[in-house]
Amino acid sequence: MQQKKILVVGGGIGGMSAAISLARSGHAVELIDLDPQWRVYGAGITITGPTLRAFKALGVLPEIEAQAYTGHGIQVCSADGARLAVLPTPVRPEDGIPGCGGIMRPVLHKILSARVAAAGVKVRLGLSVEKIEQVHDQVEAELTDGTRDRYDLVIGADGLFSRMRSLLFPQAPAPQYTGQSAWRAQLPRPPEIDRRHFFLGGPYKVGLTPVSKDRMYMFLLENSPEKRRLPDASLPQELERLTRSYGGIIGDIGRSLTAENTIVQRPLEAFLLPGPWFRGRVLLIGDAAHPTTPQLASGAGLAAEDALVLAEELGDGSDIDGALQRYMARRYERCLLVVQNSLEIGRREQAGRPIAEQTVLVEQSLKVLAEPI
Repeated sequence: MQQKKILVVGGGIGGMSAAISLARSGHAVELIDLDPQWRVYGAGITITGPTLRAFKALGVLPEIEAQAYTGHGIQVCSADGARLAVLPTPVRPEDGIPGCGGIMRPVLHKILSARVAAAGVKVRLGLSVEKIEQVHDQVEAELTDGTRDRYDLVIGADGLFSRMRSLLFPQAPAPQYTGQSAWRAQLPRPPEIDRRHFFLGGPYKVGLTPVSKDRMYMFLLENSPEKRRLPDASLPQELERLTRSYGGIIGDIGRSLTAENTIVQRPLEAFLLPGPWFRGRVLLIGDAAHPTTPQLASGAGLAAEDALVLAEELGDGSDIDGALQRYMARRYERCLLVVQNSLEIGRREQAGRPIAEQTVLVEQSLKVLAEPI
């Protein structure tokens, strides 16, 4: 075993998964995050079967099953709530996992951050990287507090607007607005919402995802030619306006929204960085390399898979350069599929294409993603 000194930049799902996986392999891992409080934002996230498989490999699936929602299938409904069909969420029997799920972001953060601490990872907060320089077979990193250190490998897991990406690839394309904004609202979960639901055929794609025994979140993908950000105080009223044309439970939810409901709204932005995602001994993972829109609910899963594959390929640390090449060979096409198909589903949603044309690509993609990584 050749223990390597590794710096992980970014304490989100990808960064924490990388820290856990690499520390578990015997490497000395340091994780830094820009937020001094290491807070997590947002409502809930949807988890696919492949994402649950990755969390199982990280050792956290039992905690997720105990504190979140897991199940099978996606109920497709019309805009007035009539049930139309159930989309399968395929998994391989040998994987021993549910087909999908949902969890609150703070709950997932608590589970993963506890594993980071248990793995012996050194965590430093309120920091990012100011400069990086390749020095022979190491990387010298200067942090924003002025300290410098050398590492055998640096991993940029700092998200959509990655500082590490701008340092590593100054000419990289910027994230592009896709023409949609995602709304999410935390809500009580009624008994009839027994699985994930899509409501299609209306002006927007709307869905409900359970995140625990008694909570769920509603999402709505708003089509808008221009990117917009709204003040928090106006979010309940605006989301009510967007759901007015819906019947059934979505209409009821819209009319009941108040400031008591946690509501978040963000424009959807994405792009795929051309490979390779590394230069020297610095590698980008997760949204820093391949940010995607939520149509396939696979952003978190891809980030966790990135971490697991990297740890597998790095192994005992004897061949870092070869490990990064092998990592790219395993990750690029899979991540490309998610980014491209998510964007295409979004285009079909914005164009108001028939329900079957929207769901068929979801079904095809989930079938491919169920295959081993």
